[in-house]
Amino acid sequence: MSRVEAALQDLARLDDLAEGHSWLHRIDARAKIVVTLVYVVVVASWPPRAVVELLPLAAYPLFLFFGARLPASILRRPVFLALLLALAVGAANPLLDRQPVRLGTGTAIAGGWFSLGSILLRAVLCVATAMALVATTGIGRLAHGLRQLGVPRIAVTQLLFLYRYAFLLGSNVQTMSRARELRGGGRPLQLAAYGPLVGHLLLRTLDRAERIHQAMCCRGFQGDVPVGGESRFGGSDWAFLVGWCGFLALVRGGWLVGRLGGLLGGGVS
Repeated sequence: MSRVEAALQDLARLDDLAEGHSWLHRIDARAKIVVTLVYVVVVASWPPRAVVELLPLAAYPLFLFFGARLPASILRRPVFLALLLALAVGAANPLLDRQPVRLGTGTAIAGGWFSLGSILLRAVLCVATAMALVATTGIGRLAHGLRQLGVPRIAVTQLLFLYRYAFLLGSNVQTMSRARELRGGGRPLQLAAYGPLVGHLLLRTLDRAERIHQAMCCRGFQGDVPVGGESRFGGSDWAFLVGWCGFLALVRGGWLVGRLGGLLGGGVS
């Protein structure tokens, strides 16, 4: 199986998981979207060297995964890619930031290692939370929730098209890849050949997009994709929203971090 096929299968698996019947699947999409946005803001708001401070924030993605009975295997590819990107961003930190940071045990470590660890941890937390959001909500309910929260119609429509036609683009990439392998006799593709392949894929994509747009206009498309009717916010939705936003406020306020630092022997300084 090629990497493109594996990625498309992972994407389709999220749709299957979103059809689950746990109580977390039934929570209103708006509540989960708002909590996820607050979560990302809290994760990003800590200082560059924060590591211990971020540990309590793992409670939210763990709660979603265990509460909705999601398999951890859905994180393998996204987390790996996120870690590669985060490592590329922060790989030089240990060399650039040599200011010592003293641990509670008296050991001193260069501050760059803490900032690198913080970048990697933030990437894992945010990717895990985003995956759990999609796997417990589904792209349709997610788009509906965004629309109800006041996100512009064009942005929601673009999100739906991006998700839907990712499979079509992936299918085109697979077709071109197989054609190259059959015509190339199994020889590895040279770097100079990637430019024409990408250009041809772009032209095919633009042509397909034009034909799809014309077909949709003939069927009455006016820039809006129906995503469902109105939904009511219930007691469990309010409890989820207020409870987790309160927890995140406590973490960002430092109360839970102080308790955790005390348990770990003073944290870092």
